Amino acid sequence: MTRDETKTLLRRHQDALNRHDVDTVVSLYAEEAVIESPMFDTVRGRAAIRQSFIHLFELFPDYTVSLQDALFIAEGNRAAEFTRVTATQHLALFGLPPTGQRVDYHAARLFTFARDRIASEHRIYDFRGVLERLEKARVDRELTVASAVQRTLCRTHHSNAFAEVAGSSLPCRSIGGDFLEYIDLPSGDLGIAVGDVSGKGPAAALVAAMLQGMFSIVATESVHPQIALSRVNRALCRRGIEPRFATLAYAVLSPDGRLTYSNAGHNPPLLLTTAGVERLTIGGPMLGVFDDAEFPQATLTIDAGDSLVMFSDGVTDAIAPDGGDFGMDRLLACARAAHAFAPADVLARLVDTVRDFCGPVPLVDDVTIAVATLTRRARSVA
Repeated sequence: MTRDETKTLLRRHQDALNRHDVDTVVSLYAEEAVIESPMFDTVRGRAAIRQSFIHLFELFPDYTVSLQDALFIAEGNRAAEFTRVTATQHLALFGLPPTGQRVDYHAARLFTFARDRIASEHRIYDFRGVLERLEKARVDRELTVASAVQRTLCRTHHSNAFAEVAGSSLPCRSIGGDFLEYIDLPSGDLGIAVGDVSGKGPAAALVAAMLQGMFSIVATESVHPQIALSRVNRALCRRGIEPRFATLAYAVLSPDGRLTYSNAGHNPPLLLTTAGVERLTIGGPMLGVFDDAEFPQATLTIDAGDSLVMFSDGVTDAIAPDGGDFGMDRLLACARAAHAFAPADVLARLVDTVRDFCGPVPLVDDVTIAVATLTRRARSVA
């Protein structure tokens, strides 16, 4: 066969592959043709070749092949083409469940011809790499689903008769190890919590989800923050999830303006009042370290319009393009300037300030902020 004849035959072959026209593809092979492939091993004869292409198109319903002229070589009854394959896996392949995601890989096909037909085809590609791409696509898909679930668990707004809360959590990866929770307690009070599990990624996210669920149950059964933190700490220690530790700030706001809080190794929350910004520093060690740890609490009274700001260390640890960190001083200055704003506006100003500070630099840690404002203060009953 001449080079042009070989090229024409392989163009027909590529066109039929991209149309998933099994009859035409098979007609281009000799009756006793042989295909050697990392995916299907050795296939002999037109009947077996037909079944291999049927299976290929079932596995990858959008299977396409692209070829550039510069990547085609022909000499006598032999030819080689170098292609890029793009496909989406729709059936299980070597134990890998369908990913539903498109992947691409490069492949070389070595042909020999006899009487204007393909007598043999040898496919060369990194099959392990293909499987790794499929596995990565599966993991990416699962992370996308996990991220959506995590966003659902992270409520951005909550309000009741005397308070309003706005919150946001920005993971530095697909999913994060921070969480925030608002709880209408049986006593009529409002619980606000921000937590941060050590580490990043899926493992931290799983522990954070477990801790959030555990905390939600314990908080409704505990009158005081110090008791809730002690119970969560004991439960986490006894689970023995090493080396996963967590920090957690928890405050309970009452309709009469009483704010009772405690802290398990977390960043001290900020209290925004007309007098300025106060750091609330009472608390104990991280959760999951000491089974018998104690978590002192404190109570103060706030006025309508005062706000509590809880945040994770991803805020103060945020990095600028020049390498400097956001730091506590910037956070305090931003908080002071936002005192008179509604919770959602305070939150937006804080988040925007951190983003503007970072510019193109990715977040180095999850950024979580909750702003709770006493909107109406009821008179206490003596």
